[in-house]
Amino acid sequence: MMKQAGFFDVEERLARLSGLGDQLEAFSRTVDFEVFRPDLDKALAYSDGSKGGRPPFDPVLMFKILVIQTLNNLSDERTEYLINDRLSFMRFLGLGLSDRVPDAKTVWLFRERLTQAGAIDGLFNRFDATLRNAGYLPMSGQILDATLVAAPKQRNTNAEKADLRAGRIPEDWQDRPAKLSHKDRHARWTLKFTKAKRQDDGTMPSSDLAIPFFGYKSHVSIDRKYRFIRKWKTTDAAASDGARLREGLLDKTNTASSVWADTAYRSKANEDFMEKQGFVSKVHRKKPHLKPMPRHIQKSNAGKSVIRSRVEHVFADQKSQTGLFVRTVGITRATMRIGLANIVYNMRRFLFLERISANA
Repeated sequence: MMKQAGFFDVEERLARLSGLGDQLEAFSRTVDFEVFRPDLDKALAYSDGSKGGRPPFDPVLMFKILVIQTLNNLSDERTEYLINDRLSFMRFLGLGLSDRVPDAKTVWLFRERLTQAGAIDGLFNRFDATLRNAGYLPMSGQILDATLVAAPKQRNTNAEKADLRAGRIPEDWQDRPAKLSHKDRHARWTLKFTKAKRQDDGTMPSSDLAIPFFGYKSHVSIDRKYRFIRKWKTTDAAASDGARLREGLLDKTNTASSVWADTAYRSKANEDFMEKQGFVSKVHRKKPHLKPMPRHIQKSNAGKSVIRSRVEHVFADQKSQTGLFVRTVGITRATMRIGLANIVYNMRRFLFLERISANA
């Protein structure tokens, strides 16, 4: 007959998890999740017309579930299973072994209500305020970049594609809500260029590779000193990087005025815009058409690259650590997904910097 697991066995197991370095425990210690409560309450009240009755689960608990989900790149079903399965998840959420765990549908509904209420900007800004209060002000200028985020591919006919590009809903989708709900009308195809690599036989391909890519684009501006994401935007994959610079991606609160970015952001409109707004452009210069790159520009670009490369680490972290891709349909949900990924990246970065300063 098996011995019944007692309270002390669970305590002992949790203590052992702490000893092994439970990342979520560090999150609980360092991040005050209560700061999100006012924003969550406001969003949920807005999205819920019917007043009355307590929500079945605490909104902060539900938000922490979204953090777990984002950190581990989990579907709603897998999230429900793992909260039931993992002691570290339960401890992070403050749930005991006998407590009820939100099911996949509840998680989906909660995220959907936040999405429809457009809550993600407020939540992102709320944590940014926490960072500033902890002394992490945006300093030393900022770096802009964008990365592609994959979404489930759509199989559409050429006529349907033409309709979507023109902003119309294809005719045979209009009276089929089920089909419509599964069709992503906002994600777009684009070509992703990768540098040609040397073949096995030692020859170099004559041109770089162009790989078709479907989904969205995540645009960010990080501060150079602490590398937190300070401004962000989500668009379809085909949107150009450069034009986003003038759409609120620049952080006016940075204590220094320099702006680093790659050649995609180099345009007359952007240079004029930055000058007018009091920013100093450190944007890469393009190679002159059909002429070799002048030596001084080459040198200046190389110097800028050293600084600009820091933003690559942000995307690498999001894709390798939290496996960033979009499971959902439509730009509002994609924005929620990418926004959560940006908050969680900032939380992980905060943990890292706090640990360094504690050990210093």
